Amino acid sequence: MSFDLWQAAGLVVTGVLSAFLAVLFLAVLQRKIGRRGDSIFLETSGNAEFLFDGKTLIDATPPGRSLLPKACQSNAAAWPCLISYLEQRFPGVALRLETLATDGILVMSSADDGKDDPLLVRAEWRGGLTRITVVESESPQSAQVLDPLTRRAIRDELDHLRRITAKAPLPIWRESDTGDVVWANARYLDIAAERLGDEDDLTWPLPKLFPTMDPPSSGASHRKKLVGSGGETDRWFDLFAAQDGDGAQIYALPADTAVKAEEGLRAFMQTLTKTFAHLSTGLAIFDQDRKLVLFNPALLDLTGLSPDLLTKCPNLPTFFDALRSSSMIPEPRDYKSWRNQITDIEEAAANGHYEETWSLSSGQTYRVIGRPHPNGALALSFEDISTEMSQTRRYRADLELGQAVIDALDPAIAVFSAMGVLVMSNAAYAQLWDHDPAISLGAEGSVAAVCDHWRRATAPTTIWDRVEDFAAQMSARDAWADEVRLLNGRLIVCHFAPLSGGATIATFRPTAFDEQLDDPLAVASCKMVG
Repeated sequence: MSFDLWQAAGLVVTGVLSAFLAVLFLAVLQRKIGRRGDSIFLETSGNAEFLFDGKTLIDATPPGRSLLPKACQSNAAAWPCLISYLEQRFPGVALRLETLATDGILVMSSADDGKDDPLLVRAEWRGGLTRITVVESESPQSAQVLDPLTRRAIRDELDHLRRITAKAPLPIWRESDTGDVVWANARYLDIAAERLGDEDDLTWPLPKLFPTMDPPSSGASHRKKLVGSGGETDRWFDLFAAQDGDGAQIYALPADTAVKAEEGLRAFMQTLTKTFAHLSTGLAIFDQDRKLVLFNPALLDLTGLSPDLLTKCPNLPTFFDALRSSSMIPEPRDYKSWRNQITDIEEAAANGHYEETWSLSSGQTYRVIGRPHPNGALALSFEDISTEMSQTRRYRADLELGQAVIDALDPAIAVFSAMGVLVMSNAAYAQLWDHDPAISLGAEGSVAAVCDHWRRATAPTTIWDRVEDFAAQMSARDAWADEVRLLNGRLIVCHFAPLSGGATIATFRPTAFDEQLDDPLAVASCKMVG
């Protein structure tokens, strides 16, 4: 009886211990699974493994997730990013994976180029799921284990590079020799995803944003337009390619601002061209490299230069050489020194101080003005002033003729303008009053200053006060006359009369007896009679 009791107690104790051990084992296993991130992969081999349902990621081991950029951690974006990674190391793997449901298993090795250890990719089809494993093949190089510090440095550098490319504000991608996009950063994937339909996902191969792009060449840039979809505006990019062995790395710099600025500049230039087309002044604008960038039709008419020459954007020396060949500049005596003067012309125009009058052999006269423009540009204007110069010469000739006429008159004459300024006198006036207005101008030419000079040369009289009032009157005036006596005793008849426009003319004539004294023959006869 006692034996049965002890046997029953042993069975109870054994059952309790078994249950306790089972619960303890399950708790330890649950904590272990929790530490592994609730992953379905329980292997501890450290390989990069992925499990896909079609092209949707179900799970991946930590080494596998480390192969994917942060922008590709989502279940939908993982497949094209993984294919991009594999295609660079296992060419043709994308096509092989398409037939995996039929083949059942796939094993490929990366090319052994002597630089890196070969890799192996293994893909299996299990119950409608695709399991992909990437491992490092066994080789003498792979047997070498890196020290922890080196592994940490490599991991940190890889993480930094991934963050840089992921946060880059411009699209960056890599193309193979065949032109396929085998890698792209987050910005490229975002733009590509924006252009997909609501029901579409990114697939392999990655879509090309610029399908008509020329073959990439290092150092060359291509400006391409990305046509907007769904009502979006078009975007412009400057593409820069860097060749790298079996492919090319391409950078797309946003150029919307530059394109808008160029369009604005082009519209402004068209406006200027239309405005300048109606000017009679010839205009030539040179950029900071002194190449002709803008001219108007008047320049062709004034200089006679051919449009073919000007449309070739000649530089400043070539432009002046063409003018010299057309006899449109004053012919220099020394052509070499004249060529050196072009530099002086350029410097003077750049400082805003160049202005000359060119008298040509054809009889034409041009006024040439140089002015600086923003950003180092230079503007030259050519104006035909032949008519103006002819009128000036004619006016000067008329003045000289009028001066010669009044100089031939016997009476002394002085003319004051409406403002009371002495503007004209003759030789008899200068001889009578010992006063040459051509030498004394400005304030000394005013009617007040001239009257003071007359007061000092004559006996005291009130005539000069009347003259000042008469010249200042703006209303209707009547001519009047009076006599004054010079300090040398000569008697002078003064006559003052208004002219058109408010001017005043003063005429001085010696009396008849004083005229006889001025005549040497009359003086001699008087002495003989005396």
